[in-house]
Amino acid sequence: MAQQNNQQDNEKKEIKTGWNMGALPAISFDSDLGFQYGAVVNFFNYGDGSNYPAYNHSLYFEVSRYTKGSGTYRFYYDSESLIPGIEITTDLSYLPDQAYDFFGFNGYEAVYNKNWIDDKSPDYRTRMFYKFHQKLFRFKTDIQGDWGDSNFRWLVGFNLLDFNISSVDVDKLNKGKKEADKLPPVSEQPGLYEKYQQWGIISPKEANGGFVPIVKAGVVYDTRDNKPNPMHGIWAEAELATAQKFMGAESSFAKLSITQRQYFTLIKNDLSFAYRVQWQQTIGGHAPFYYQPQIISSALRGSSSSGLGGAKTLRGILRNRIVGDGFVMGNTEMRWKFARIEKWNQHFYCGLNGFLDFGRVVKKMDIRNKISNMNEPMNQYFNFGAEKMHYSVGGGLRLAMNQNFIAALDYGIALDKQDGDTGIYIGLNYLF
Repeated sequence: MAQQNNQQDNEKKEIKTGWNMGALPAISFDSDLGFQYGAVVNFFNYGDGSNYPAYNHSLYFEVSRYTKGSGTYRFYYDSESLIPGIEITTDLSYLPDQAYDFFGFNGYEAVYNKNWIDDKSPDYRTRMFYKFHQKLFRFKTDIQGDWGDSNFRWLVGFNLLDFNISSVDVDKLNKGKKEADKLPPVSEQPGLYEKYQQWGIISPKEANGGFVPIVKAGVVYDTRDNKPNPMHGIWAEAELATAQKFMGAESSFAKLSITQRQYFTLIKNDLSFAYRVQWQQTIGGHAPFYYQPQIISSALRGSSSSGLGGAKTLRGILRNRIVGDGFVMGNTEMRWKFARIEKWNQHFYCGLNGFLDFGRVVKKMDIRNKISNMNEPMNQYFNFGAEKMHYSVGGGLRLAMNQNFIAALDYGIALDKQDGDTGIYIGLNYLF
């Protein structure tokens, strides 16, 4: 009886009520972007605790900048209690990126040459060959509701994206570097983004970005036992997203995305296996090149939703390495909660995860027929017919507070040098 009472007391201690807050400093360093400074704050409201670990409201704020001009300014709201029976998620973000990765299109068909990047050079032009400058404003709202008494839910939403694209401002990055003053002007050292314009692959109409208003509808099937880190259940969705000229879009197109995620308990409460498989493809019209990296999802797990490659898709592979008119990707993870701690009236657990990520282009963008005015050997930049599956492996650490605020560290290794070497990612949440 005493043992049973102790167990009940421990369970009560883990239940949270009212408002709780998790916060992390955003501090890092990137040799091209400079020092990152800022903060991440996440407020959770658990009400009377009767639904814990589910929460009534989540308010997420992030403000961070790099000393060279890039940054993240984001507000994200998630609730199933604002309107009973309706889940609402809203994201408002401004994402200036001084050095947005651009490696061309169709995966391995676009040759990646690491020798064209000199990270030790005092001149940023030699570091920015595979970059352009992007400013992205995003306003996204998704609404889900129950479909009768089943585990199916309907989904509607809209996403307003304003892309402002230009060449990297290397003069700003080179400011104060006397060595760079002696070098030839930027126009004589174009990067891949500039070359694609010269060769006719990127049209003048799309070169500087544009406005993309997206409306979407879909179906979600959800039996997860816990959103941040499910131990069992299925989370699947099918979404149709479209942008049309009469809505203000630069061009009309439609994309279909189907995603399957599933979670299996191997050791109760402690060890689970999870996988995600997603197929996304343009099924009508022409999607502008700057929208192609965007990943369609009913819920954002971080400030960025682009790829394939990078923190939120294929860890260890270069960000945006795999861009096409259609793709398939997958992630498999083993997740182990190896320690639990009660401290400062909060419930923590520590986790380890190992993963295998993979993906490839399944519908290619038309590149070969657009190339013109090219006075360089084509095989330096293109390897038509080379696309195949891209793989990466790695592991990570998690520190979770009250099961919902989860600090994350992942380290990924690309298995092909054409995809880069390694990647280290510090942020929040499990990948899916």
